[in-house]
Amino acid sequence: MEKIKLIVSDIDGTVLDSKNNVDFQLREIISTLREQSIPFVLASARSPFGILSVAEKLGLENVPMACYNGALLGNFKDGVFYNISEHLINTEELNALLKLLSKKFPEISVNLYYGTEWVVEKLDKWVLIESEIVNSIPKIDTFIEKKAHKLLLIGNSKEIKKLFGVLQNENFKDTDFYLSKENYLEVTANNVSKEHALKELAKHYKLSLAETMTIGDNFNDIPMLESAGIGVAMGNAPKEVKSHATKITSSNDKSGVSLAIKTYVLK
Repeated sequence: MEKIKLIVSDIDGTVLDSKNNVDFQLREIISTLREQSIPFVLASARSPFGILSVAEKLGLENVPMACYNGALLGNFKDGVFYNISEHLINTEELNALLKLLSKKFPEISVNLYYGTEWVVEKLDKWVLIESEIVNSIPKIDTFIEKKAHKLLLIGNSKEIKKLFGVLQNENFKDTDFYLSKENYLEVTANNVSKEHALKELAKHYKLSLAETMTIGDNFNDIPMLESAGIGVAMGNAPKEVKSHATKITSSNDKSGVSLAIKTYVLK
């Protein structure tokens, strides 16, 4: 087995426990990783600022992060986010989707993310709920001539399910749609995934995939778990996710990430 020289970890349900607290052992362990020049990279559907709030608690200043499930890779330096790589939603398909939503699904809340920006055209109840969750306030603006790394479409579960069905029958060949919650539909370019982000990060650090370890708890983590030298599923992960992992650690409420690093990297 190759020595692990890069760790990529999911955030929610992985680094964060069931009460959204950071694994209390992890900051010290990351300090030890830094001494050994082993980067610890957070990968999430979150925005750069959404990941930064967790990164700061872990002492991960100036370390790359994979935002929007890998649609944007970069890092903060002196409060400014610098891109390493990005994958934008196809402009024509983005505009066609926004037109379809406006015409056929006006009750669906549309949230556009580009770089560090979160843009909405109006403050509806779903936006206000999301704002409370992420502790951030969106910019109110028109979507005209906007670029996007991700769209987040929110509504009641029945309407989101109906929308998902409609979109799967439309000709959006360069765009991916997936449910992150029963009433959250995420939209990215179709080459975006945590697996692709892992490969880009390995290339950035000039490493082979065999020298990487990934940690996650959910279905969208499966491809990166399968691609890494060691893919670690959390103890709280569904059985199917665990079946795709190389190793299984303890749950997010029992410092599973810290245990995995101590067992497979700092052994």
